[in-house]
Amino acid sequence: MFSIRLPQLGKVWSKTKSIMPLALMCISAFQTFAQKTEVDYVNPYMGNISHLLVPTFPTVHLPNSLLRVYPERGDYTSDRINGLPLIVTSHRGSSAFNLSPLTSGSRELEPVINYSYDQETINPYSYSVYLDQDNIQVDFAVSHQSAIYELNFEKEGTPQLIFNTRKGDIKWDGKGLSGSQDIGNNTKVYLYAEFQKHPAQIGSIKNGKISNNSESSGENANLILIFPNGTKSVSVRYGISFIDAAQAKANVNREIKDFDLAKIKEIGKQTWNKALGKLKVEGNNENDKNIFYTSLYRTFERPVNISEDGRYFSAFDGKVHNDEGTPFFTDDWIWDSYRAHHPLNVLIDTKKEGNILQSFVRMSEQMDNFWLPTFPEINGDSRRMNSNHGVAAILDAYEKGIRSFNVEQAYRAAKGAITEKTLAPWSGKPAGKMDQFFVDKGYIPALNPGEKEIYPEVHDFERRQPVAVTLGTSYDLWCLAQLAKHLGKTDEYDRFMKMSFNYRNLFNQETKFFHPKDEKGQFIQPFDYVFSGGQGAREYYGENNAWIYRWDVQHNIPDLINLMGGNQKFVQYLDEMFVQPLGKSKFDFYQQLPDHTGNVGQFSMANEPSLHIPYLYNYAGQPWMTQKRIKTLIKQWFRNDLMGVPGDEDGGGLSSFVVFSQLGFYPVTPGSGVYSIGSPFFEKSTIKLENGKTFTVLAKNASDKFKYIQSAKLNGKLINKPEITHKEILEGGTLELEMGDKANKNWGVIK
Repeated sequence: MFSIRLPQLGKVWSKTKSIMPLALMCISAFQTFAQKTEVDYVNPYMGNISHLLVPTFPTVHLPNSLLRVYPERGDYTSDRINGLPLIVTSHRGSSAFNLSPLTSGSRELEPVINYSYDQETINPYSYSVYLDQDNIQVDFAVSHQSAIYELNFEKEGTPQLIFNTRKGDIKWDGKGLSGSQDIGNNTKVYLYAEFQKHPAQIGSIKNGKISNNSESSGENANLILIFPNGTKSVSVRYGISFIDAAQAKANVNREIKDFDLAKIKEIGKQTWNKALGKLKVEGNNENDKNIFYTSLYRTFERPVNISEDGRYFSAFDGKVHNDEGTPFFTDDWIWDSYRAHHPLNVLIDTKKEGNILQSFVRMSEQMDNFWLPTFPEINGDSRRMNSNHGVAAILDAYEKGIRSFNVEQAYRAAKGAITEKTLAPWSGKPAGKMDQFFVDKGYIPALNPGEKEIYPEVHDFERRQPVAVTLGTSYDLWCLAQLAKHLGKTDEYDRFMKMSFNYRNLFNQETKFFHPKDEKGQFIQPFDYVFSGGQGAREYYGENNAWIYRWDVQHNIPDLINLMGGNQKFVQYLDEMFVQPLGKSKFDFYQQLPDHTGNVGQFSMANEPSLHIPYLYNYAGQPWMTQKRIKTLIKQWFRNDLMGVPGDEDGGGLSSFVVFSQLGFYPVTPGSGVYSIGSPFFEKSTIKLENGKTFTVLAKNASDKFKYIQSAKLNGKLINKPEITHKEILEGGTLELEMGDKANKNWGVIK
């Protein structure tokens, strides 16, 4: 950082005039830097080219809001966009409606136009693009449940707008346009659009021709609005609803009262700065700030608040409900989000997290069986992946003091999901014989190679994932036990605590891996800890192989260390994972394990079951290795560029890990109330807590080189442990870390 003492400039000027332009340039640069706000650091393009599977999408939305859009294309390299998006109803989903502008006679008519484009600019609250072959400038700004497009036509002719719904209906009522689209499970999304200028003609497109209709229905239902010849600009404001078109109209009229796009952009910018500003980071590395605030922005994409004027449509029972003053949230992939995304909400947005958890309770009440959801989406619970980790989010919030949800009902729903619903992945069936085996024997049995599935509760296209389910459910049972203890249910606490040790039943003492067993209690042999398990290793694990699930005992790390032979052996096995080769060519490895990307040896930075692993050194007497690993892994795999995310970013799952880790700590065991300390990326990070207090992490000299903690103080008192509690953070104050370029191998060693 430079500094200029302005009073001296006169003396310098008298000796040499050449310094004045330099000084003015420096002042200008400083002013530009000073004006940068949190949202200005966000790069929605980060990760838009995938390493293998799904890229990130440059999503335009306000924090946790119903209306989300992004350009309709495969990934960043796609040469065309398909129309202009109006609403994305699920993470990674396609737009439910499309808007296609064109000038009469410029191209053949289609329900959705495929555009060549240029000069695209995206930030979290607005979008602009130039449709270069059609000479149309597009500008867009978003509110919570409504948005506005401004379209400027450069070609001579008659401007036309095509509105399309893939499966639904669309009509013109004389003043505005309304439509609906079926998005599955008896759920519809509704649109209402109004125009600054009145169209001269309304029709629909079929076989490239315009028919004189004011409504259309079915597949690719559409209307084309034709504006007077000579019109150069058309503005469209529209609302979205999951209740009905009348509510969509109410939403746009409440949020966007005129056609002032610049005003909506400014409100959007302020809204984002308020949300992102709950975390303030300071330091000289601007690139780290880009990564931090972009990651934080990703955590606000999901779940979404779908309450509209105090009402919401629930796909969990197909009815419209009053929200009774508590907004209803959905679209939350809990298998991903319980690890760091929910804990981040608990830290910086406790009111929102309480509303999310109460939404879980409502979903459970509205479904036929009183079971906690696993993958609640706009159109219901899709029951994906394995385990029932919603219980971890509930415990984590309750342990950290959130009481704004019905914990008794939440406990009941979690207990039902774990003990009454089958544990079979991707299945919503009741518990069956496989689940009874788990109760009786303490593990999910594996099939030997060539054996056919015999349990009807296992999903048709899925596998049992017996190790992943046994380990994940052991953690869920620990969470359930802690909730039972809070609620005074002593017998259930004892029962579930005993079952929380079920992971031991699959631990192979000879190899020190979690190893699948058959129904006779025999380990499956022969066995390859890298490749056994078929596609995605799902016959035994889930998306990742045995090297990752070796560490999947978040709730009892001291016991895991003991099983592996103590601290020294534990660290040795951790180190081995980071140097173990793939074992095959990259082509063959990723063909079988496409989710297991972001590799350092057999470690996968790209998938959520790996996120806590670098912090495990803290528990075995080598916190300096956690500090080294965290800095190295994030620098390698999370970057401010198009390939800057190593795997599937499931709407905040991976990004929450980055946010926590760059702050300097991470919730290894959600539900414990404890954070494990890593290596801060910024010299100063400030957390604005909802109780009105602030907690600050000061990392003196923190940099890429100065990554190792030399000493630490909490509110002025020396600490020698690599952890901090949520309670200590809530009390406010300062965690002060002295950083160095060489490891202090004595700091933080718990004896």
